[in-house]
Order: sequence, then C-alpha cells, then structure tokens
Amino acid sequence: MQQSIDGPSATDIDAVLRASRALVGIAAASIAEISEVVTVPQLRVLVMIDTHGPLNLASVAAALDISPSNASRICDRLIRAGFLHRQDSAADRRNISLSLTTEGRQLVRKMNRHRRRAITRVLRAMTAKERASVVTALNAFAVAAGEPADEVALHLVWPPA
Repeated sequence: MQQSIDGPSATDIDAVLRASRALVGIAAASIAEISEVVTVPQLRVLVMIDTHGPLNLASVAAALDISPSNASRICDRLIRAGFLHRQDSAADRRNISLSLTTEGRQLVRKMNRHRRRAITRVLRAMTAKERASVVTALNAFAVAAGEPADEVALHLVWPPA
C-alpha cells in the first residue's frame, strides 16, 4: 500500500480501524469473563497498578481523569473486595499507596491469559511471514502511540506464558 507524502490514506486508516475492532473484541471478551467481579473503571485501576506498580490516590484520579473522591470510592470498593491493599505513608497519613493483593494480581492475570489465548488463535491462522509483518507493524504503531517498548514494561502488561 502506497502512503502519500501528506499522511495516511483513507485505506490505511480503514485497515487499522478494522484491526482495532478485532483487538477491541478480544479485549471486550476478556473483560466479560471477569465483569461479574469488577466494573470497567475498577479493572482500569487494577491494570494501571499492575502495570506501573503501587500508586497513590492522586495518580489514580489523574490517570482516570476523575475527581479524587470518585477515585477514592473506586479504590475503597476494590479494597473491600480484597483486590487492592492500602498502605498509609509513615511520613504523611493523608498520602496512601495502593498495591495489588494476590487476588487482584490473579484477576488481572486471568484477563491477560484470556487475551493471550485469543491472540494466539488469530496469529496461528496466519503464515510466519504475515505474523512477522503484523509484529513489525504493531510495534511501530505502539511506539508512535507512546506505548512502552522495553521488555520489562511489556511483561508487566503481558506476562510471559
């Protein structure tokens, strides 16, 4: 496919949109598997903490673009459900650190296992050459979108099988 000097063509954009529908479908199915346990905003908090490590409430609120009181309510529910652990700061009791419990980590891993299985099925339906092209293209797309590329960050989001 020829790219114009001015940027991506409508065909380029349509191809990425089509692929994104497939990926969103995989993500939605993995979320549906655990939707009786947590809400989507709660899941976002769990994934964020799983990816970045312990966070404070202000960081959660900023990342979700919600008020600190809404973030506090979401996190309180996750703490009561046993998915988050709250640690008060010794220096400033108003500052707390939120980390995943074993149960929280297991929930995120369950969702990621579902995604890995679905993506594996799709990749197996492709030739080795097609898979190599997809991996190259998706890596470039992720870099352009600002996603972390280092091995450690990838393993936080996609733990090795």
